[in-house]
Amino acid sequence: MAITAEAVKRLREMSGAPMMECKRALEETDGDVERAFTVLRKRGQATAAKKALRRAADGVVGAYIHAGGKIGVLVEVNCETDFVARNEEFQQLVHDVAMQICATDPRFIRKEDVTPEILAREREILEAEAARSGKPPEVIQRIVEGKLGKFYEEACLYEQHFIKDTAGNLTVGELIASKIAKFGENIAVRRFSRFKVGEGLSGPAEAEPSDSAAS
Repeated sequence: MAITAEAVKRLREMSGAPMMECKRALEETDGDVERAFTVLRKRGQATAAKKALRRAADGVVGAYIHAGGKIGVLVEVNCETDFVARNEEFQQLVHDVAMQICATDPRFIRKEDVTPEILAREREILEAEAARSGKPPEVIQRIVEGKLGKFYEEACLYEQHFIKDTAGNLTVGELIASKIAKFGENIAVRRFSRFKVGEGLSGPAEAEPSDSAAS
């Protein structure tokens, strides 16, 4: 069947993949955009997995300040070469990741970063909640596993749904995987810091410095 330019454009917006990759995926799936999106996600994840062990020592430190100046984010996103680091699309990715962190306040970058202690505590809380339902143990375990999946989606940056994807089909990890496939380089979020005005203040305000101290 003929692949329309509108379908290619829609798939490109959903996946971030190059136009020709979108066209090929649509041809493979007889023009079904949702199935083509799944094809592209699998390809991106496979490519990302192959390149994950490659050293990414270049990159960009990006910043995002939310309107009103009350929340700000610094994030380091690494790639392999300065050529990619200077690419406008890569820099847009860094900006989008910073904006994601600002909006969703993740605690970790990846699922693997969740410490065993935190995971054990989260599982204990969920098991206690589920046990109060009176359901059989095997059902309780399924409930707990489902809620742990939700915990990862909320707490881990790569597992979060990308906020600019209004359809809710694309995670941040899949977005990054699509850029790895496009640029042919390993790309990874290395670290971030999120600042919110007044956050963490619990005691009395520090005294203003005296004139003698300031001089």
